[in-house]
This record gives sequence, structure tokens and C-alpha cells, in this order.
Amino acid sequence: MGGELRHGGPPGGADTAGTRPGAEPRPAGTPRIVGIVWGLLILNTLGSAGAKTIVPLPRSLIQLVTMGALVAAFTLALAVNLRLRIRASSFVLLLTLLLVPSLISSLQLESGLGALFRCTRLALFIGTLWLLSRWWDGGLTFVRHHIRMYFAVLGSVAAGLVVSPGAALPELYGGRLVGALWPLTPPQIGQYAAVIIGLTVLLVLGRRTDRTGAAVVIVPSLVLLALTHTRTATLGLLIGLTLAIGSLVLTSAAARRFFTWTVLCAAVAAVGFGSALQAWFLRGQSQENFTSLTGRAKVWDALLAAPRTTSEQLFGAGLGDKSFGGLPIDNSWLAVYQEQGLTGVVLVAAIIIMLGVVALLRPPSLQRACAIFLISYCAIASYTEAGLGDASPYLLHLALAASLLAVPAAAAPLPTPEVPRRPVPRWARRSEVT
Repeated sequence: MGGELRHGGPPGGADTAGTRPGAEPRPAGTPRIVGIVWGLLILNTLGSAGAKTIVPLPRSLIQLVTMGALVAAFTLALAVNLRLRIRASSFVLLLTLLLVPSLISSLQLESGLGALFRCTRLALFIGTLWLLSRWWDGGLTFVRHHIRMYFAVLGSVAAGLVVSPGAALPELYGGRLVGALWPLTPPQIGQYAAVIIGLTVLLVLGRRTDRTGAAVVIVPSLVLLALTHTRTATLGLLIGLTLAIGSLVLTSAAARRFFTWTVLCAAVAAVGFGSALQAWFLRGQSQENFTSLTGRAKVWDALLAAPRTTSEQLFGAGLGDKSFGGLPIDNSWLAVYQEQGLTGVVLVAAIIIMLGVVALLRPPSLQRACAIFLISYCAIASYTEAGLGDASPYLLHLALAASLLAVPAAAAPLPTPEVPRRPVPRWARRSEVT
């Protein structure tokens, strides 16, 4: 695994001179504009539907901002990589193949013209990832971009909570935290908080950030996560961190200490605050509502029981809004089956399995631990959240994992210039003969 990327390189990322013939040239550094592109991709995936905001925002305006962010991201990525230098990436290749069933099903227009619009969005999203793959070398630069951008998003959520607590904790969502300035749902906020908490904890264990700076990120994010009452994000955080830290236990004393103290604190909390934790987890739901996953199971059963043609089974009904019968599907696998068919399910499964196998084959390192956390979190969240088959934060999390698992491009040492031989005077040659 490579070390961290250097900042402040030339805009185009000058190639290293003197590399081996046929070897991939390694960029001298990651241009700052790459971080802007990553932030724009995150902005694009924030969505256009959610809670009611303090200042009503027309959905058309939100879609204009998010789609404009994607177009700007692709344009900037192309400008910084005009030579179209990309790295071989099985992850992005599988995403590109996912476009095939998406396009085949969307061209039938069963989901309307919006399906073609979503296909175009997915194509731009994947194209931007291809352009950024040039700077994927196993470093932590993209991890820091990820944390900073999502922490800024959570900052807007916290600001909305301060400005208007009633709008941020509406009765419509059962008093759960929502975005009052930008329309964000509780599961979205919980996801963003859980991901940056997990990544920041791993950076602390790897001694890549100081504890004070980490506390500034972790503590408020934990508060926001608790206010969302999001069970999926909480379980994903706990299980993902357990697997990630477990991958470091044999090589990191800090990871062993953290793991031990976490187990002790969890045991004490389970004994002393068991009833409070149970109440938080149940969110006041009845046993029937809880066992049906807040009504999700009924939608899933109806989706699976719906009649389908052979084409719909293989390629789906086209990219839509991840709903069935007007109700959200809230399951990535069933959403992919509905929109991209069995072909899409196989490709998405291949992405998760491929990333997981590569992570297991890598030697223990901080980058590997971060990748394991992201992969396991997305796999857990896929059961109650949709997004693995379309441009979404989950695909960005997996793209970050792919960048962490990338092997740095090796650069050969610079060739030693040949020193010209000085002519030997005749008198010196005569003395050598004698």
C-alpha cells in the first residue's frame, strides 16, 4: 500500500520522468481541483427529495444544483486530465458494465423519459470516476476529502437545528432529525455521520490525525447520529468498525487498546442503560411494525410477487425513483432487480465481492482497514437502503474503498546519464605501454 498523496502538484499532475517502458506513469501529486471534483460528486448525490426546509426550495432548483454539480465535476475532471490518463479499475469497469442493462431497460420507457435522464446522470458519474482514477494510488487524500465534505453537510444540518429546532425535529418524522436548510432525511444524515465517524476513528488509530481534531468531527457527528434514531447507520458503524479494527489488531497496539476499551464500555452500557438503548432502538414502534421493518417487508413481498416479462427479469424496468407502487423500496438488491433486472443484481454483487476479496488479500494497513469499513457498511446498509445501482453516496463510498485498495504505480529509478570519456593524450598512452 502506498503512503499519502502529496498536495499542490501542477494542475495536470506532471508525469514522472524516466519510468519503465510500458509502465503506467505516476502523477507527481494530486491537484487541488481533484478535491473540488470529489466534493461536487458528493453534492450531486445529496438528493432532491426530503424534509420540508425552513425556506421552501423548489424541487426543480434542487435538481438544477445537484445536476449542475455533476456536470461541473465532469468538466473539471476532464480539464485536469486532458490526456485522458486513467488507471485500470475493476470497480469502475463493473460500474460501466452496469450501464448496459440500465440503458436497455430505460430505452423501453416503462419508467418514462426520466429513466434516460438518470442513465445520462449515471454515465457522467462513472465517466468522472474514470477520470479521477488516475490519482487512485492507495493514499488517504480522498479519505480526507470525503470527511471534510460530509462534515460540511452535517454542519448545515446542525445549523438548521439551531435556527429552527421545530423544523429540524418535525412530528412528520417522529421527532427524528432532518435537514432544515437542505432537504435531508434521517437515514441520509445518519449515513453521513456514521461514515465520517468510522473513518475518523481509523485515522486516529493510524496516527494520521490528532485527537483534538478528531474529537471536533466525532463528537458532534455522534450527537447528530443519535438524534436521527437511524438503526441501519448505527449497526453499520458498529459492525464496520469492528471488522476494520479487527483487521488491525495483530499489527497495531492502539487498535488492540481501542478494541478492548470499546468492548468494556459496550458491556457497561448494555447493563446500565439497557432499557434506554432498547427504547431508542425501537423508536416507539409496535412489535408488528418492528418485525416488518417499518412496513418495508410488505413492499418487498409485493415487488417480488409482481408479474414480469423475460426482458424485465433480465434487464429490469428502467432507472426510476427506487419505488414500487408509490412506496419506497428501501433495499438496494430489490431496487436493482426492479430497475436493472437479474443482470444488474449479478453486477452489483460482483462489485461487493470483488472489493471484499481484494481487501482480504491486501496486507494489514490503515488503508485496508478504511476500505473494509466502507465495504462492510455499504453491504449492511444495502438491506434497508437503496442506491447501489445508481449514482449515490453508497457508490461514492465504494469508489473511495477502491481508491484505497489501488496499488501505487511503481516508478523506476531515473537513468544515470552516460559520462563522456575524455580523450587520453598520446604521452599518457606511451607511459602506459612502457
